[in-house]
This record gives sequence, structure tokens and C-alpha cells, in this order.
Amino acid sequence: MNVKGIGRLVRVGEGRSLEFKRTTGELRAGLETICGMLNAAGGKVLFGVGGKGLIEGQEVSEQTIHEITDAFRRFEPPPAIELDRVKVRGGREVIVLTARPVAGSVPYAFDGRPFERVGNTTRKMSQVRYEALLLHRTHDTQRWENQPDDDLTQADVDREEVFRIVEIARSIGRLAGPVGRGLPDVLDRLGVRKHGKILRAAIVLFGKTFLPDYPQCELRMARFRGTDNAEFMDQRQIRGPAFKLLEEAEMFCQRHFPLPAKIVPGRMQRVETPLIPPDAMREILVNALIHRDYSIAGGAVSLAIYDDRVEVWSAGRFPVGITPEVLSRKHQSVQRNPIIAEVFNRAGLIEKWGRGTNRVIDMCRRAGVKEPLFEEVTGAAVVTFRVRVGATAQVTEQVTEQVTEQVNKQVAGEVTGEQSIAGSGTSSGKSSGISSGKSSGKTGARILDLLRHCPEMTIPELASALGISTRAVEKQIGKLRKDARLRRIGPAKGGHWEVISDV
Repeated sequence: MNVKGIGRLVRVGEGRSLEFKRTTGELRAGLETICGMLNAAGGKVLFGVGGKGLIEGQEVSEQTIHEITDAFRRFEPPPAIELDRVKVRGGREVIVLTARPVAGSVPYAFDGRPFERVGNTTRKMSQVRYEALLLHRTHDTQRWENQPDDDLTQADVDREEVFRIVEIARSIGRLAGPVGRGLPDVLDRLGVRKHGKILRAAIVLFGKTFLPDYPQCELRMARFRGTDNAEFMDQRQIRGPAFKLLEEAEMFCQRHFPLPAKIVPGRMQRVETPLIPPDAMREILVNALIHRDYSIAGGAVSLAIYDDRVEVWSAGRFPVGITPEVLSRKHQSVQRNPIIAEVFNRAGLIEKWGRGTNRVIDMCRRAGVKEPLFEEVTGAAVVTFRVRVGATAQVTEQVTEQVTEQVNKQVAGEVTGEQSIAGSGTSSGKSSGISSGKSSGKTGARILDLLRHCPEMTIPELASALGISTRAVEKQIGKLRKDARLRRIGPAKGGHWEVISDV
């Protein structure tokens, strides 16, 4: 730093990252400002510059420097502060203190008090914000999800669910190399077991029992009549592993959203006019599951459907550094639960580049849907889709019958013999209604029939058409692929199915 550099700073003027002090007689106030800058993006304090930007300088002795450097010890944690001395005129000097926050050290306190910058002023930081930043500082090593639970054993983990997710991850190329045959090896590979102890994240992802220790692994769903929550049309509360909760939320949307597609007679072409783009809805549900604050024992993910909107609530505020405003533009990816997020990433459900909300907005715009509203309400993160739900099916059976009847009428006329699919409620031959799902072989045949005509159908759409769960569809598809009767062409999103042979 030299005199010209001081001049350039003075011309910029005071602001969030720059402040002037006439002399080191204002050292305490200057160091409080340095503390505020350390708790933001850093900055500079110049001693020897008047409030109007007049470069006066001051006499600087070794005692002056000693007092300044000695005061640095009153910061907690120890800061990275550079001290420069710039001679100006008449033997006088400007002292420049440059604050550079160290990653993982925020929040800083001076003399036991944290400070923050608001515009060009310094103020004491609120206790709430200080505690939030302090929690964020310890987050990397002391997160709720990465803490072991000494009371947990392998018996508390759903082995079938673990290997189901592993198979999905391997099929899409996101889990390469040997995984291990035993459950302990697989849990280690997924990062949910450390040093032989099962982490809390394992229960969130693959747990069997959630009460009394893990009540927060809950999904609350409701369809309200009208635009307030005075009257329920449908309500469900479920505790389960995260992937199961995602499936349940998607099925609840299928029951209560207007049908997302119709099949054109004679051509089996689907004309899609979804209420909310399915991938956008799934992205928001996934975000709620992986970014929520699981340390709130009474918290949950909530899905609320009204006549004029759809809301997704997740317990806990947005992660530090993320605000509702930045979610609609480019922003960094901040993960509150990186272990849980990584398993969802391996299952092909998220990316790790902070583009999820931007993709949701783009999908809504392309579909002619208002972009979602992001808010923080009473300590919860809320996403609202402003759509007209209108009069929708009130119970599962009504929606299943509509989809089943439409699909059956098309498929029944195009298949013969024992593979024919009768319309819902009929009793033609040995075949049964498409929604029964009781026979594994017949269910596989129906899946192949649907995919032969509509190869781009998704697993939730197949589940809706067949009247069975998405997990049951995944099991059938797994068998068909293992038997070389079905294969996937392209990625999980944007690809399609190819029927190799019938069952």
C-alpha cells in the first residue's frame, strides 16, 4: 500500500468494507468495525484519514504499533489482520488494517462481543444471528446427521431399502466400483456408518423405527377445501425413510392434482398439461427432505394443497448464506446435511451445483406456470406454487379408477390372449383389472404393455396407472431388466424405456 493507494480508497468513500478513523484514539471503535468486517467479506480501516476523506496522517510510534497488535489478542477466534504503515507527509503516517476472514472461523467477537456491518455503520450482532453463525462454524464437524447413535445397530436399518437405493445408483452410473456384499460395507461406502457406528443419517435414509427417538422423520400432507386450513378434504401423517416419504408425497400430489396427462385414442400419445411440472415438484420435495433442520425433534416436512396454491414447508431456516431472494438467481450450493444429500445425489435425484431452484423456475416458466415463491416463515423454509388446483379427486380410488379406465380402454383393444387387459370392473377371461397388482407376472406384463406404447412414462405415472406404489413398480422393473426384457435408454431424466421382449 502507498499514498496513491490511500488516495484511491478515499475516493471510493466509506462503505460496508471501508471505514476511516482520524487517529488511533478511536482504536476500540476501529477494531469493533474490523470485527464486523471479519463477520462479513472483510474490509479495511484507515487510521489517519478524517471523516470527510482528508488524508491527515498521525504520528506513529513503536508504542502505537504495540497497542494495536496487543489489541488483536482480544479477538476470538484469532483473526487474520494485516497492518500496513503508509507515510504521507511531515513524518506522519496512515495505518491501514486489512481484515480477511478465515474460512470456518466466522463468527468473530471482539472483547467477547460480536459485531456486524450494516451499510457503512457498525453495530452489535444479535444473539440469534451470532448463535446461528456459531452453529454454522461447527457444522462441518458437529452436524446432527453425522453424529453416531450408540443405541443403533444394523437391525435398525432396512436392508432392502439400502440395496434398492444402491441398485438405482449403480444402474445410473453414480456408484462405481465394488460396493461390498455385506450391509456394514455398503453403509460404510454410503458414508452413513463411521468407525463401526451407525450415524443418525442412516436412520433418516434407511430407518425402520422412528419413535420415540426420531419423531422428526415425518411427512405431513393435507388437501384443504378452499384457500385456508379450516376444513380438511384429505390428511395423512407418515413416518418413514426419506425416499419412502418422497414417494408418498408424489402419490399424494397425483391423487389431488388434476390428471397430468391424457391418452389420445388410437395413438396412445400422451398430451401433458401438468398443474406443476413433475420434475419441478419433485425437486422442491427433495430439497425439503435433504436441506431441512433435523435437529428440530418436533419438525417435519409438510405438503399443503389448497384450491389456489401448493405449499411445501420444511423445518428450520434456510442455511446460513442462503436467503429466499438469492434462490431465484445464481447462488452457491450450501448443504445442511451433506451425507443425506450425497445419497440422494447417487440416486440421481439432485445435482450438487446449486442449480436446483433455478431449474425449477425455468421449468415453471416453460410450462406457463408462475415461478414459485420462496419464503422463510416462523423458522421454516416455505416454497409456494401459485396454481389453481380447483376441484380435484378427493380420494385415491377415484383417481386410480379414472387413470385405469383410460389406459385399459386403449390397451385392451391392442393385446390378445392371456396378455389382454380388461377394463376396470369387468370379468373377461383370466385377466384382471389393471389396478389389481396382485400377480407379479401379470403386473410385469402390464408394465411392458404400457411402456411398449408409451416408452417415456415415468415410474410415478406407471404407479398411478397400475394403482400400485412406486416401490412396487421399481421392483417389477428391476425383475424385467434382470431378465433382459426391458432396458433404459438415456438418463433417469429425459430418457425412455425400450421393451426387449414380453413376459
